[in-house]
Amino acid sequence: MRLEKVQKTLTEKKIEFDYIEEDGLGSIDFQYRGLAYHVWEFADEDGVPCGAETNLFHAGRSEDIEGDYEQVIIDELNRDFN
Repeated sequence: MRLEKVQKTLTEKKIEFDYIEEDGLGSIDFQYRGLAYHVWEFADEDGVPCGAETNLFHAGRSEDIEGDYEQVIIDELNRDFN
């Protein structure tokens, strides 16, 4: 199971989501206030998860987050998804 902290945060906020895991990478899709959001992990050349693509910051535009991407996503969920 991937993106466990993000899943926990969404569950705590009572936001329903769909989770899929493929090739060891997690993918979360959910709706909030009529807008569709996604968090999709991506891997480096060796297949090691290294970031996530998401549209949490701007619903109409995706951005890549690397490093401690799960914490960045959780911080945004806690800030703007109340």
